[in-house]
Amino acid sequence: MTEITKYTDITKLDDLPEAVQRFILHWGDMGTTWGVNRTVAQIHALLFIMETPLNAEQITDCLGVARSNVSNSLKELLAFKTIRRVPVAGDRRDFFTAETDVWEVAKRIAAVRKAREIDPALETLTYCLAAAEGDSNVTQEQRNRLKDMQDFTATMDRWYEQMQSVPTSTLTKLISMGDRVVGLLNIGRKKN
Repeated sequence: MTEITKYTDITKLDDLPEAVQRFILHWGDMGTTWGVNRTVAQIHALLFIMETPLNAEQITDCLGVARSNVSNSLKELLAFKTIRRVPVAGDRRDFFTAETDVWEVAKRIAAVRKAREIDPALETLTYCLAAAEGDSNVTQEQRNRLKDMQDFTATMDRWYEQMQSVPTSTLTKLISMGDRVVGLLNIGRKKN
């Protein structure tokens, strides 16, 4: 691990350029729509956009949030593996920096979301289907709907696993081919 020898002195969010402020605030708003605490998302955005590491006190001062909230948020981001601790020469405090490869960030967040949402959903659907088989009060249509939901969830789970092994360069090419694939398959075109 390399030692960092400098860090940024920032005081308040208002001291940052307007574009940076807006990014941090918007990322916090987006985080809430994704089920992530606003402060967690804002801290991630702050660490992502800053070019040098920050310590918890700097984050607290900049965002104007409680120190305990910052500590808990940093723990969550460390668990997501979207940030990491970095040493700063001559300073015993913990400093943090974010992963800046947006594809890697997306993969790491997807892994956490899968573990929190998809895995339990798949487990529950499997249980529900097994329980429904022996229950005469569950209609065949209800069983079919449970099976459809389980099949869909299992397909998305397999797709996620497959995408994790695709190199980023290939994944970007695959995604950029979207328009051409849709055109080739003649999907989504309005019929006159």
